[in-house]
Amino acid sequence: MNNTDATTPTTSDSNPRWQRRPGARPEEILKAALQTFVERGFAATKLDEVAARAGVSKGTLYLYFPNKEQLFQAAVRDAVMPPIVAAEQAVAEFAGPALELLHTLFERWAQVVLDPVLGGIGKLVIAEAANFPDTARFYMTEVVLRIRQVFLKVVERAIANGEIRALPAELVVRELMTPVLFISVWRHSLGCHEPKPLDIPLFLQTHLDVVLHGLLPRQGK
Repeated sequence: MNNTDATTPTTSDSNPRWQRRPGARPEEILKAALQTFVERGFAATKLDEVAARAGVSKGTLYLYFPNKEQLFQAAVRDAVMPPIVAAEQAVAEFAGPALELLHTLFERWAQVVLDPVLGGIGKLVIAEAANFPDTARFYMTEVVLRIRQVFLKVVERAIANGEIRALPAELVVRELMTPVLFISVWRHSLGCHEPKPLDIPLFLQTHLDVVLHGLLPRQGK
């Protein structure tokens, strides 16, 4: 009997990378892909580079993701869907004042945008939307419109409760979200060269404060 058959691992088995359970590989591929997409952009990202970063072969990557477009979409869903789902659940379950919920959701989404990797996705999509319209449509449909819908429900609830004035709810949502989108682009582009770095958390807090005080019901109305 060959003793190595029962007791000695092969060279690949002894490598810690390959002692991971197979189910862990898609997760590692997605994380490596998202980091690479944000750093290099969609066009410049090579699947060989993603595979090497994830510690898998290119063939293994293709077992899970047939092409770069599907890999990008899966990576975005994996990273962005959990906070969106959490926000949707919060809206469905929250029974307090709508403005309190709006504060909470805005702060949570600001944290996502401030994340070094997650915050770069929006800038990436905007920068390459003209050359990759399918990718832009995917991001608009599954991320932007879904987030808008979350905030729209809260704004409509605040209007119905008399917590804010009866302005066009969809435009109020855009007013709330546009500076957050601006920050996701700014901090990954010109913000890197700004002499005095912008205090982004303070900027977002100020923005929300200005918007909400502008929306408060007028006396006697």
